[in-house]
Order: sequence, then structure tokens, then C-alpha cells
Amino acid sequence: QVQLVESGGGLVQAGGSLRLSCAASGRTFSSYAMGWFRQAPGKEREFVAAIRWSSGSTLHAGSVKGRFTISRDMPKNTVYLQMNSLKPEDTAVYYCAARPNWELLQLTISRTYDYWGQGTQVTVSS
Repeated sequence: QVQLVESGGGLVQAGGSLRLSCAASGRTFSSYAMGWFRQAPGKEREFVAAIRWSSGSTLHAGSVKGRFTISRDMPKNTVYLQMNSLKPEDTAVYYCAARPNWELLQLTISRTYDYWGQGTQVTVSS
């Protein structure tokens, strides 16, 4: 059974940094794409970034490009989201997700992901 467990959220001032972690277990993820999404109160779930497990290729949303970086540690089966220069509008619950392949046209679509973590709250104060 696939499990995705996020950690690393918290309260930070604007301009600060956080690193989120997503520990994955339950299967081999070699062909998978791993993604980060976020959802603020009253808003739809929004794509943040994705990484191809095998090659490390990445895709970042325009709103976070240059500030956030997705990466993975294969021996640890863990995906990270390094978030720098945080803004109040980054406040949301952040979710880790997994989908079975790297399809560029589908990476930003949340319903195409099969597995989800429970989410971790990130709050950025102004």
C-alpha cells in the first residue's frame, strides 16, 4: 500500500524559508512522477512542482519558479520542496502526490495523481 507522509510545514515570516519533505513507501517509484500541490482556504488545489523520479527532471509553476525547488533523494525515497522568499500568498496546505508516469500535459492536473499525502500547513505571516 502506497503511503506518502509530508512533514516540515509551519509558521514563517515573509521572506523566510521552509523545506517540506514527503516520505514515500509501499512500492517502487522508478517510473513515477511526484508532485507538490497546495490549497488555500476557499481556493482550488493548485499545482506547485513535479519531479520525474528516475531522471530528476522537474517542472515548476510560474508563481513559484525561482523561489521553490523540488528535488528527490532516491535512497531515502523522499521528495523535498525547498521554499525560499516566502510570501503571505504562499499560505496553504501543501500536499505531496504521486502519479504513475511523466506526462508533461498532465503533471499540473491534480485528478491525474493516484496517491496523496495528508497535507502539511504552511503559514506565511506578513
